[in-house]
Amino acid sequence: MQNEGQDNVLYKDVQDYVPKAVLTNKNKNKSWKYGYDEKYDLVVISKTGEIESIINIQGLIIALPKCPKKIYSRSKSKENQYWERIDIPKSLSKIQSIFQWNEMPSEFKSSWVDYIENEFDNRELGYWFMNKGIPTYVTGSHYMYLQWASIDIGYPDFREANRILWLHWEACKADKRCFGQDYLKIRRSGFSYMSSNEGVNIGTLAKDSRVGILSKTGSDAKKMFTDKVVPIANRLPFFFKPIQDGMDKPKTELAFRVPASKITKKNMFEQDKDEMLGLDTTIDWKNTDDNSYDGEKLLLLIHDESGKWLKPNNILNNWRVTKTCLRLGSKIIGKCMMGSTSNALSRGGDNFKKLYEDSDVKLRNSNGQTKSGLYSLFIPMEMNMEGFIDRYGMPVLRTPNKPVLGVDGEMISQGAVNYWENEVDSLKSDADALNEFYRQFPRTESHAFRDESKQSLFNLTKIYQQIDYNDSMIREQHLTQGSFSWKDGIKDSSVIFTPNKDGRFMVSWTPGKNLQNNVLKRNGRFLPGNEHLGAFGCDSYDISGTVGNRGSNGALHGLTKFNMDEAPSNEFFLQYIARPQTAEIFFEEVLMACVFYGMPILIENNKPRLLYHFKNRGYRGFSVNRPDKQYNKLSRTEKELGGIPNSSEDIKQAHAAAIESFIEKNIGLDMESTFRDADLMGTMPFTRTLNDWAKFDINNRTKFDASISSGLAIMACQKHLYTPEKKSSKISVNFARYTNKGITSDLIR
Repeated sequence: MQNEGQDNVLYKDVQDYVPKAVLTNKNKNKSWKYGYDEKYDLVVISKTGEIESIINIQGLIIALPKCPKKIYSRSKSKENQYWERIDIPKSLSKIQSIFQWNEMPSEFKSSWVDYIENEFDNRELGYWFMNKGIPTYVTGSHYMYLQWASIDIGYPDFREANRILWLHWEACKADKRCFGQDYLKIRRSGFSYMSSNEGVNIGTLAKDSRVGILSKTGSDAKKMFTDKVVPIANRLPFFFKPIQDGMDKPKTELAFRVPASKITKKNMFEQDKDEMLGLDTTIDWKNTDDNSYDGEKLLLLIHDESGKWLKPNNILNNWRVTKTCLRLGSKIIGKCMMGSTSNALSRGGDNFKKLYEDSDVKLRNSNGQTKSGLYSLFIPMEMNMEGFIDRYGMPVLRTPNKPVLGVDGEMISQGAVNYWENEVDSLKSDADALNEFYRQFPRTESHAFRDESKQSLFNLTKIYQQIDYNDSMIREQHLTQGSFSWKDGIKDSSVIFTPNKDGRFMVSWTPGKNLQNNVLKRNGRFLPGNEHLGAFGCDSYDISGTVGNRGSNGALHGLTKFNMDEAPSNEFFLQYIARPQTAEIFFEEVLMACVFYGMPILIENNKPRLLYHFKNRGYRGFSVNRPDKQYNKLSRTEKELGGIPNSSEDIKQAHAAAIESFIEKNIGLDMESTFRDADLMGTMPFTRTLNDWAKFDINNRTKFDASISSGLAIMACQKHLYTPEKKSSKISVNFARYTNKGITSDLIR
């Protein structure tokens, strides 16, 4: 159910983003500056003053350096052009320190100074090579990783997925608005080694600085330091390696007190004493704690396995503290390189998910920053799966017609996606094992944040089938983000829906002109004219401000009934989950949605201000009475306002049963063809609501705004099911529970 074309695009080429005349003139003058260009809203990662290709990596617009005329190629044949590490010349490999170099004859130094200067240039400016006939650029940091980082398997291989990660990271470093990168990864992507190498790369260049390391536990951070950082630093060639103070294999800190100065034609014969001043830069690690590095000043923070922090540690709290270590006032002076797979949401993954969502570059505040300050990046498993990368660094997605030579020298006879699908199929009998596999090797962001199924009240199999299907669709083609407004600003007239990227409504269907604003007026009261088409459910709130902004959101859902009109049947068509600046804004937005669609609404009455808003404006006729009581049994307030209480145990059970029934009939696949054809996927475009259903806890309903409002919408559309018999006021509900141990979520009898 995956959209191969969509999921596998790591970046997009952006054509004509900068006017050609501007591009030509600025390149001629070499006037492009490294960093964020506010005028053209892009991040320049070129250090030559010239740019060429402009790419979009998940919303971040990046300008790459201009391709030079001379590019390294290992062969004239396209098929034999790929990344190949070049060993250090033997005569240089014998030199272990700057002091040994100084003792060498002048003739020897003269013969190698150009080579050394070129390596410094590659480190600073990046590197170009021919890859199957295509000029390919890697950043200086990526070059250092490929060429000089000694890891567990020797030296790293080139992967296109990692190239994109390094381009994104370089943009994060260049962008003055950004605190760093938040990388949602797959297992064994090489991030620990890549971030360790970057720690060494920055730590061996900067003066009077500090590089810090955090991981899911203190012992993990220590292991990363001793097993990755220290060996990489010790195995650098002598011309990159500062003199360190202390042991060759330190346990807590790498301290660079005296640097290895850059060797140039000017200084190759002797070293000035002033140039031998110490870097005074350290690389160290800290135990995992909310206050790790509190009060410190960091040039780089390596944040490994940040999605696996377990209580009482909280990655959100830690980031709020460590973020201050990367700035002086409003100026960002350091960056964070963060990457991780995610734990189950109930085991710390929810905090990482929140941090990741707060790092979306498309959602910025007035200062141009994301909520977290970080920039998120997700690379699907099929793009970077070990064992499925060809010798050009490209992923083998589907099983090839004939075996393909891999980057490791082995033949690849199966595609990464085929392998993944086979694994998924083999785990269908164990839902928790399947979800763990999804988290380790996600093809979508929702895979990465799959929760454990043991505590789920509803049929998770169907919910996740629907989420997977939604992930395969192009969101913009099925949902419209927008807002409602009164025509010409005149209240109680007609309502207009306007697409708007800042709007709080997500809509999958709008009625035709003949059905819009179908509002009846009787005895001075407004009544819904499209009650036969559907209804809304709403979880409201009364107080605008909250302590620490911890108040729940207001939520509104629209659902259609079975109908013969120009509308879909039994489908959710609107989702609103937000908390505007004032409660009055929320009330008015809910009212306008009801008027536009001409449909009634069932509202929880424990917070009655929204109900009073409807009544005072003349829209009491839109407010549905609680369906479980006859009118003459309603209280005086219930008759006055409508609405339904959330305190009754019968109502709670009926509400949950309504969602359960809807899921069984309309969500995911109906394998037994009870309600529809077995191969026909359900329709529920609002993934946020699906995820809310997956986590819903009937005993702690307050934080599940989407579940409350969507369940009320279902009840409003099916209110005839709850009409009591005259002899009894009790609701008769057979509410099912599921084991969720297997893919079929068996019913507990």
